[in-house]
Amino acid sequence: MPSVSSPTLRQQRLGAELRKLRERAGLSSTAAASLLGGNQARISNIEAGRYAVSADRVRTLAGNYTCPDPDYVDALAGMTGTRKRGWWEEYRELLPKTLLDLAELEHHSTAVRVAVVVHIPGLLQTTEYARATFRENLPPLRPHEVEHRVSYRIKRQAILFGANPAPYTAIVHEAALRMGHGGPRVTSEQLDHLNEMSEHSHISVLVIPFGEASFPISGQPITYAGGPVPQLDTVVVDTEMGCDFLDAEAQLTKYTSVLDRMESRALGPTQSRDLIHRIAQETRKG
Repeated sequence: MPSVSSPTLRQQRLGAELRKLRERAGLSSTAAASLLGGNQARISNIEAGRYAVSADRVRTLAGNYTCPDPDYVDALAGMTGTRKRGWWEEYRELLPKTLLDLAELEHHSTAVRVAVVVHIPGLLQTTEYARATFRENLPPLRPHEVEHRVSYRIKRQAILFGANPAPYTAIVHEAALRMGHGGPRVTSEQLDHLNEMSEHSHISVLVIPFGEASFPISGQPITYAGGPVPQLDTVVVDTEMGCDFLDAEAQLTKYTSVLDRMESRALGPTQSRDLIHRIAQETRKG
């Protein structure tokens, strides 16, 4: 199969998982190449995501590495598929690569769980609210850059719709509901939209009210994207410098605990909707 000049996040993750399997088997890349009937450079390129690999080749490698988990091997084989790029590729020259990686990750996720403190989660934002938040960027974005980011964010929301959308849970602090991005009209419409979205059976919006001061988050948005098997879960931490993608076992365990604790501090779905509705009314009244 051909080499890949700029591997996607998914291709890089597949390669990284194959490297983990090889290392757990105690094999060098040279020894693995010998079992495969190739050379060490090919194994290195596969593990870096730079070389396209078939599902059959993945199964062969997993067999050589004596992987005992058939579900995990099936999930890895399923990550090969077509080399066709997703809709986010149209933004490759317009947005940072980590944003494209985020869209790809969400697209393939089996469930998504997010926690935010100062903004409404991106997948639940209205167009005007998204535009208002992007206009607050530092350094400032030019008007066309704002519009690129707005259209990209709205297109990401497609994962919430369709025939069989993945479960989506948003843990939102009350502070985010009261920030007032875009002014009273934009904010109240955004809060109404948030409540409307929470009525979908696969979407849960849980609000942490003021008064729950003890919860383990620094303010950075967190996204936990479920994979087809737990080993392929990914955590995304949104920072000022972009998105950090984390997938080490210890990191997954840590952020699962963080989100569990935050959810334990949140109101239930009905109480959360009531609070959002009340804040929207207060915002309209000024």
